[in-house]
Amino acid sequence: MSATETIAPAAPRQRRWHRIKRAAVALAAACLISVGVFAAWVASLGPLPFEQARQVSATVVDRHGKLLRAYAMADGRWRLPVDARANVDPGYLKLLFAYEDKRFYSHHGIDPLALSRAALQLGSRGRIVSGGSTITMQLARLMEPRRERSVHAKLRQMVRAVEIERQLTKDQILNLYLALAPYGGNLEGIRAASIAYFGKEPKRLSLAEAALLVALPQSPENRRLDRHPEEARAARDRVLDRMVEDGQISNDDAAAAKAVAVPRMRKAIPILAPHSADRAVAGFKDIPVISLTLDGSLQKALEALARDRAIALGPKISVGILAVDNESGDVLARVGSPDYFDEQRAGQVDMTRAVRSPGSTLKPFIYGLAFEDGFVHPESLIDDRPIRFGDYAPQDFDMTFQGTVPVRKALQLSLNVPAIALLDRVGASRLSSRLKQAGGNLVLPKDEVPGLAMGLGGVGVTLQDLVQLYAGIARLGTTRPLREIMNENDGPRDPLRLMDQVAAWQVGNVLMGTPPPENAPHNRIAFKTGTSYGYRDAWSVGFDGRMTIGVWVGRPDGAPVPGLVGRVAAAPILFDAFARTGKLPMPLQRPPKGVLIASNAALPLPLRRFRPLGELVRTGSEQAPHIQYPLNGSRIDAGGSDGGSFSAMPVKVAGGVLPMTMMVNGVAAGEIDSRRQRLVDPPGPGFVRLTVIDATGAADTVVVRIQ
Repeated sequence: MSATETIAPAAPRQRRWHRIKRAAVALAAACLISVGVFAAWVASLGPLPFEQARQVSATVVDRHGKLLRAYAMADGRWRLPVDARANVDPGYLKLLFAYEDKRFYSHHGIDPLALSRAALQLGSRGRIVSGGSTITMQLARLMEPRRERSVHAKLRQMVRAVEIERQLTKDQILNLYLALAPYGGNLEGIRAASIAYFGKEPKRLSLAEAALLVALPQSPENRRLDRHPEEARAARDRVLDRMVEDGQISNDDAAAAKAVAVPRMRKAIPILAPHSADRAVAGFKDIPVISLTLDGSLQKALEALARDRAIALGPKISVGILAVDNESGDVLARVGSPDYFDEQRAGQVDMTRAVRSPGSTLKPFIYGLAFEDGFVHPESLIDDRPIRFGDYAPQDFDMTFQGTVPVRKALQLSLNVPAIALLDRVGASRLSSRLKQAGGNLVLPKDEVPGLAMGLGGVGVTLQDLVQLYAGIARLGTTRPLREIMNENDGPRDPLRLMDQVAAWQVGNVLMGTPPPENAPHNRIAFKTGTSYGYRDAWSVGFDGRMTIGVWVGRPDGAPVPGLVGRVAAAPILFDAFARTGKLPMPLQRPPKGVLIASNAALPLPLRRFRPLGELVRTGSEQAPHIQYPLNGSRIDAGGSDGGSFSAMPVKVAGGVLPMTMMVNGVAAGEIDSRRQRLVDPPGPGFVRLTVIDATGAADTVVVRIQ
């Protein structure tokens, strides 16, 4: 056989092999081109719009995470943030996964089994029985909504679903879906839908409610409860039927759920603590969830109380209530007005922050400084009689005088003359500076300086500052700046000095015995009332061992209201507010060390009766002691301005019977020598009370300021 004849049969095989190679190359090229085109198309989609999808309505919650108020987004939609593990009923999630995405936690965005099942059902039954979209694919569609329903759109969702799965955890995907799912109208997300349709958070849902919330997002506009309730009910029942087929629920449970009517009207989104919420949102614009220190249950109860009482008091009357925790200074409830939307009562004006005349509510602080200075005791006697201080002649509210009464009774009955007499001795400027030091900002008329009239309301103050000061009495002499926004990083809130512990306890003990309003229990809370000049403001502020509550009543425009008296208008609201806390009043703190509990007859002679400044105590024919130096009210430079120690301060006394005892801020500091002199070590900067008591019990006191 020739070589030519041997090679000839191989030629057809080579040609076939070349054709196969060319086809393979062409196919590979086509695949590469397809992959390239697909990759280019995927790249053209750009990044996922996570930032836009994560935008939610600004929400304000209480100290327990309960929703107080939410604000619609700029386009009017309600979309509340969701935490599936903390805020959503597990029963609803079980239905959701069973109906929408059984293998949610195992697939990577696309469920091939679900897609295959959907295609087979479509081919065999001629209609869509179940969708093949996973929750992740539905999230992709919600993040990039498009009207068309096509293979291209479905492919886009699948690509986006894979991208989402690569960038988010399963819990993050679920939370985002539950926040974006549409429920008809401007409602988005399960929380907005549950609150609007059922009036509650989705944390506890019935089977009927859970099935309805699963059904609505499939066709939110055609199943809107406020427009198409029957379509919504039919869709809910189909979900229940599917769950019975899949063995998720029993026939009896499904029948019971189907018997429940669907809501036909939307409920209002909660608006609790609107003034506090407005202020918080204005200060923290970039924080989606703002936590307040308020207690939602107490807030709701006190808002209802204010609304009911304002209606009973008459038109245009407003009510403000503020409750704070004594120990922490946290605001537990703030009611700025009876009705935020009532224009007649200026409902959007927060009356807890409005500057108003305090009436007699500053009197306890006058008495507290008098107790601190040691020239008066709760059982001391004091005169309630006509008296003039220059051109100023104070009178009692009922235009009568009680004569000589115990200091305790003078404060409990809110007698004006004794309070002004004590303020004259304490000093109006000192009272003003002490209250400011403790966080109470008093507003004086323009170009005015503190004077005696401030003791009866001749100054401005807010309910907020007043409550902070009264909480300082309950805390035995120190106030704590109030806190209302838990997101706020305000640093340490150090206690501020109001008065010494003994004086604060004595004030609280006296106020505990104040006669309560009609039908109210006695000796349950320490409280004080006040009425401003012209019946413009009625006040009542009280405290127990746990909290302090303040009440203001009046017209926001400052117009007088005849008969508006603190004891009649505000005190009953105060006692009701304590009752609505749902807790029994907690006893006040025990007496601190150094409290003198004695009857008037057992008091030292100088404390048995209050004497105005300049009137010395005298016994028999002996001349009473008199502190010649330092002078009362003087400022002493003791050399401590550079941070070093203070030098000793000389005290000189005239008169009196030896031996004489020197006392500094009520604490014995030794005896006056035979020359009637003594060097005293100042306890520190600030006001210091110096008292000299001679052998007969006669005494004299001065108050100086060390600097």
